Amino acid sequence: MISFDSNHYPYFSRRMVTYGRNGMVATSQPLASQAGLDILKKGGNAIDAAIATAACLTVVEPTSNGIGGDAFALVWTKGKLHGLNSSGPAPSAISIDKLKEQGYEEMPKFGWVPVTVPGAPAAWAALSEKFGKLPLSTVLEPAVTYAREGYPLSPTLAHYWQAAATAYKKHLQGEAFQSWFDTFTPNGRAPQAGETWKSEGHAASLEAIGKTNAEAFYKGELSEKIDAFSKKYGGYISKADLASFTPEWVEPISVHYKGYDVWEIPPNGQGLVALMALNMLKNDTFSSRDDAETFHKQIEAMKFAFADGEKYITDRQFMKTSAADLLSDQYGRSRRALIQEQALTPFAGEPAQGGTVYLAAADGEGNMVSFIQSNYMGFGSGLVVPGTGIALQNRGHNFSLDESRENALYPGKRTYHTIIPGFLTKGNVPVGPFGVMGGFMQPQGHLQVMMNTIDFGLNPQAALDAPRWQWVKEKQVLLEQAVPHHIALSLSAKGHHIQVTHQSGSFGRGQIIWRDPNTGVLAGGTEARTDGAIAVY
Repeated sequence: MISFDSNHYPYFSRRMVTYGRNGMVATSQPLASQAGLDILKKGGNAIDAAIATAACLTVVEPTSNGIGGDAFALVWTKGKLHGLNSSGPAPSAISIDKLKEQGYEEMPKFGWVPVTVPGAPAAWAALSEKFGKLPLSTVLEPAVTYAREGYPLSPTLAHYWQAAATAYKKHLQGEAFQSWFDTFTPNGRAPQAGETWKSEGHAASLEAIGKTNAEAFYKGELSEKIDAFSKKYGGYISKADLASFTPEWVEPISVHYKGYDVWEIPPNGQGLVALMALNMLKNDTFSSRDDAETFHKQIEAMKFAFADGEKYITDRQFMKTSAADLLSDQYGRSRRALIQEQALTPFAGEPAQGGTVYLAAADGEGNMVSFIQSNYMGFGSGLVVPGTGIALQNRGHNFSLDESRENALYPGKRTYHTIIPGFLTKGNVPVGPFGVMGGFMQPQGHLQVMMNTIDFGLNPQAALDAPRWQWVKEKQVLLEQAVPHHIALSLSAKGHHIQVTHQSGSFGRGQIIWRDPNTGVLAGGTEARTDGAIAVY
């Protein structure tokens, strides 16, 4: 078990680490956490709880995810870590040439063009079939109930809902988007904190997915509705694209960092970026977390890792450079050698050839799940399949329309993906799941939380509460207001372009659950930058 010192960063909350033994669920929404715990108490395991929580989050936090999004999972069970990639590909009918003929120079954010095949329902079904104890229909019951009967919005959720409604009113023009407004602004405006919102269409869709193990979504009534909606408004996605999709079980990738193994899902996800940064820093000794030199080396390593990620990460079938090449000790040392006393503008190297929701769940049997799903950029494409509550993702926005780029758009190809679940082990013993949601902040959050844990001995709550930095581009870095002033001044002197902000929404929102291997006691932390909650017994 990781030893924790007494340090606690009270900048965002006075929460202390949460302990339990029989089961724990950590999420950004109290209602979703409780839904997962209820499933555990009904006899489900951590996998069932994670599915229940994920489905519930599509209802109680639709600002970040939905039925029409993607999902990834890392599952520890029976002495082994399993990886699931349930990110959907681009439609078979789309191509760079077609989009350029329509006048597109880059992938748009909204509408039908960036819509890719949703993978979340298939992830729930695959996890349930392989590892679950309860029927999927039972596991989805809490989500169905919240969708049908409604729930009152929490404060942070209401804030992002209002922001999305304001932006969508400006950017979503045309009949195809009306269903989004009908669903999420039923009274002509976004619901406010404490107001109740519900969606019968969402409830019915979840029921159909549960009763058919997601067949209704990919080969049944829901796929027909998606197909009809797409055809009516000139979309590319079809029922054939949905019917041909299956999630992929993958071997997780890792880097050994100071006695621990940090695990991520392999590309097309950007977890590789976090591992590359850790690989650069694994031989460094850091005397203090609140030290400008620590921040500087972290930022520089992350910049170079992102440069490599942007150049090399895409669907694994299309990658010319492997994750193993990018994580080799030799390449890590060569990239580390680039970190000097002054900030640099990052560039990709040449290795030798060879807003999202996150949740963590654990049970008393030793099963642990790191799960993440997203529609991308909040509500996604702005398209909701009429009468279903299914908000379609806009993950295709990450594709490039430059054919020379590795992440160039191609029919049936998965794009570079931002959402990444993490997991920590030590000597083949599970420590537990962790994650930090938030677009391209995610690998930056993974790096900081892991170093807070391993290098500086912070408990799960303290590791999440500690103030963060965020690299934006080139030499631009955002610092949370709680970062000590002397660090901001020192980083500026090193050539970083520093901006200090009191807005914490872009710095990620994470969850952690660690297990003591000797006692089985679970230690959890949840994010104070959102409406986070841990349900435990």
